[in-house]
Amino acid sequence: MQQIAAGTLYVVATPIGNLADLTPRAVDVLGQVDLVLAEDTRHTAQLLRHCGLSKPLQSLHEHNERQKLDSIVQRLQAGESLALVSDAGTPLLSDPGFPLVRRLRELDMPVIPIPGPCAAVAALSVAGLATDRFAFEGFLPARSGARRTRLEGLADETRTLVFYESGKRLAGVLNDMCEILGPDREAAVARELTKLYESIYRGSLAQLRDRAGSDVDMVRGELVLLVQGTPVAEIAENPELDRVLGVLLPELPLSQAVKLAVELCGLRRNEVYRRATELQKGTDLP
Repeated sequence: MQQIAAGTLYVVATPIGNLADLTPRAVDVLGQVDLVLAEDTRHTAQLLRHCGLSKPLQSLHEHNERQKLDSIVQRLQAGESLALVSDAGTPLLSDPGFPLVRRLRELDMPVIPIPGPCAAVAALSVAGLATDRFAFEGFLPARSGARRTRLEGLADETRTLVFYESGKRLAGVLNDMCEILGPDREAAVARELTKLYESIYRGSLAQLRDRAGSDVDMVRGELVLLVQGTPVAEIAENPELDRVLGVLLPELPLSQAVKLAVELCGLRRNEVYRRATELQKGTDLP
């Protein structure tokens, strides 16, 4: 049995779909703590009932967590033990909890992880993309303009990119990725992981984009989107590209300069973007 410590916050991972994935240690901790901090108390109440547990619950979500920090810290300082859970998976990964854990770190108070399911790691394990180095980016902005700006900043990233996404936005996201990152990048979409309709789609960004536009099942439920990083090899020297960028960059915003250079030089957008940012950061504009 897990020995519960007074004045300690336990960060407890919960199932992302299949309730059988809740670890015995997690059940043990949830059964002993004085209070469970939950993203959605109704959702967590169902999980506790499934485990045969009945515990006091308090909501802690993105809209109230900063207001509740002081009272939670006071309970911990008084010797209570608390558990933090999100609706699914490991707390703090695109879920509430960071302000609380950060405050406890500043106060040198104990925080103990109770590890378990994580959708990003589960998807990585089956995507067939490089797993030795990856960058978790959470949710991209909902609006296309902001999303494209974020993707432009990731165009040079050599690590596998991991995103959380909703089915209703998937087609638009994949279309933006094709234009910003290039249509030939290997990618995968992991849908409804551990649930009844779990599906893994693999292919190029262009292939996945086309399928998302025609397969109604692919755009349902919760998704993890994984994209191959850009090749490590540097762009071969291209004096013509440098000359074109040397004319465009001083006169236009980066995105417009890159778009025109792609059309004029017939190169892939991510290659042109990488060289443009190199020229902007340095002093080697032609």
